[in-house]
Amino acid sequence: MKMEDIARLAGVSKSAVSLALSGKSGISTETRERVLEIARESGYSPKPRAAAADTALKSLSFLVFTNSGIVLESYYQQPFFRELIHFIEDRCRSKGYSLLFSSVDREHLEREVRLLAEDRQTDGIILLGNNLTPEEIGDLSHRLGPHLVVLDNCFDKLPVHFVAINNFMGAYQAGTHLWENGHREIGYIASNVRIQNFEERKTGFLEALQERGLDINPVHTFAVAPTMLSSQEDLKGQLQAYMAENRPLPTAFFCECDYIAISALKTLNDLGIRVPEQVSVVGFDNISESRIVSPELTTVHVEKQRMAQLAVDLLIESIEQGVEATSKVRVDTRLVVRQSSQAPRTD
Repeated sequence: MKMEDIARLAGVSKSAVSLALSGKSGISTETRERVLEIARESGYSPKPRAAAADTALKSLSFLVFTNSGIVLESYYQQPFFRELIHFIEDRCRSKGYSLLFSSVDREHLEREVRLLAEDRQTDGIILLGNNLTPEEIGDLSHRLGPHLVVLDNCFDKLPVHFVAINNFMGAYQAGTHLWENGHREIGYIASNVRIQNFEERKTGFLEALQERGLDINPVHTFAVAPTMLSSQEDLKGQLQAYMAENRPLPTAFFCECDYIAISALKTLNDLGIRVPEQVSVVGFDNISESRIVSPELTTVHVEKQRMAQLAVDLLIESIEQGVEATSKVRVDTRLVVRQSSQAPRTD
């Protein structure tokens, strides 16, 4: 049995299995115990390390700050991050680097960062920064050293490497798609946890509509948790209260991420509202689950592989060539049209 087999049986990523088997932090106790139990039952034993080769192996660290709002403790199981980590691991391997994982609870940020600064085990750090403020990133850059790339966020005022999504473009593409399909009464389902990415998406979507003389009616705006793929009672309650006032539903909803969009699909189905016949739904991120829900989700594709490659390459360039000039890269998006959106009914 291979690590890939254990990952499949445990329902986690290969990186999570690696953390469990090596005894490193970054995964929950429950996940670690499940992985170790499967490994024991299957008789799996990791390959012995070749001392000379391994001590010379160069390594990078993938650093995550977890919280209850966006990046969960089991972040490696969240579809977007799972795909991103896969591409980062592949790029590191192709460049002759191993990838180690570290997670920090935001509630103990000061203590954990101090320990990280004292215990520099890798050559450089890729920091997942989508739930961090400019002040936090600036402090981390100062304390963790120059070999740092922040992924999935960007603040122009900081002299730090950033690799981010062009959130404005993606949401603008979604708004344009809905307008071109004839939608004029459009709703917006936002995250109830606010981060920079969502603010940029909101700006891009609104600009697409406003350029065409449209706006979003405030009563057509809803807010829900951004990390649930199931039907949400909170959203169901908001929609039921809205419909109880005999208001017609918008003909389409834009959702700030695919988690919200998939949750909206399931919530609307629970309420007997057909997608896309009665309401179109558009998401953002193009996670793998967007292709297996019914109907398949129209969404904004994020080039996760390209982002991973750029982050790894910028970090290695900083390490190996001593390049001091920092870069800010925003990776463009494209719209993927599937079955969850169509022109509104005319009857």
